[in-house]
Amino acid sequence: MVRRAHRRGVRLGSMCAAVGALSIGVLAVGVVLPQGAAQASTNLPIGTLWTGIWAALSAPASSPPGANDWSCRPSSEHPYPVVLVHGTFASMADSWQALSPMLANAGYCVFAFDYGQTWPGTPFYGTADIAQSAAQLSSFVDEVRAATGASQVDIVGHSQGGMMPRYYLKFLGGAASVHMLVALAPSNHGTTLDGLSALVDDFEALGFPSLSTLGCPACDEQLAGSSFLQELNAGGDTVPGPRYVVIETAYDEVVTPYTSAFLSGPDVENILLQQQCWDDFSDHLGILYDMNALSDVLNALGSDDPGFQPSCQFTLPVVGG
Repeated sequence: MVRRAHRRGVRLGSMCAAVGALSIGVLAVGVVLPQGAAQASTNLPIGTLWTGIWAALSAPASSPPGANDWSCRPSSEHPYPVVLVHGTFASMADSWQALSPMLANAGYCVFAFDYGQTWPGTPFYGTADIAQSAAQLSSFVDEVRAATGASQVDIVGHSQGGMMPRYYLKFLGGAASVHMLVALAPSNHGTTLDGLSALVDDFEALGFPSLSTLGCPACDEQLAGSSFLQELNAGGDTVPGPRYVVIETAYDEVVTPYTSAFLSGPDVENILLQQQCWDDFSDHLGILYDMNALSDVLNALGSDDPGFQPSCQFTLPVVGG
């Protein structure tokens, strides 16, 4: 059930149009800066889509601001390092220009990585088989825990990055290592993408190659009704242990219908942005730079920190606000 969040407030290419929109999001980057979460003295600027586009043109594989300081040690106030997981056709650079510095400024140890690349030499990640990507996440979480000494991490993911960790939790033993999964517009139950699934079936029937053959197994796997999603969701959406928070926008044009993002089960909170902020028009891409949504993330991680209550500011599609 979607609850009004007064306390806390796939990325999947659809051939031409959706890939074009998502390509905008890929063009963002950060500079690796030490963030010393335990001191909570960081004052990194909060990036926008536009500053990210410029930065990504020069260093598309770099870490977002505030992330990947491997000397960071979690504080007693924020004992769980935060692992950021991007979506399909994206990267850590384009996805976390706003949230990574926000977390670092708030005193968190922040880590991000790129996974699932099938097109070497491009800035596009998250296209490989999702089970393989989940194994990469498992290895990265182990590295973060070993470096920080933390027993568990919190995961924040977007689109596929909000759904793929559930495979890690369910099938790769990740539930013991994850305290919380916060998902922005996740593809939890797949997407119809306004009929893309039927269109793909028609093309394949005519002898055209599948999305998997074209180098994006994750695209096929995120279509509603895929065998991957049937396996993932069989027996329930959640596993015992971690807490789950889903933050979604009613204007999501990639995960369709938008309600397919939500989870059912114990320890789940589903947040619909428009139930807390009527003037929030962010879409699948814009949610990454939506201050209302990112305040919800900080609230979830910080147990309803009153300093991050949603401002309910006017938010545009794509660019956020």
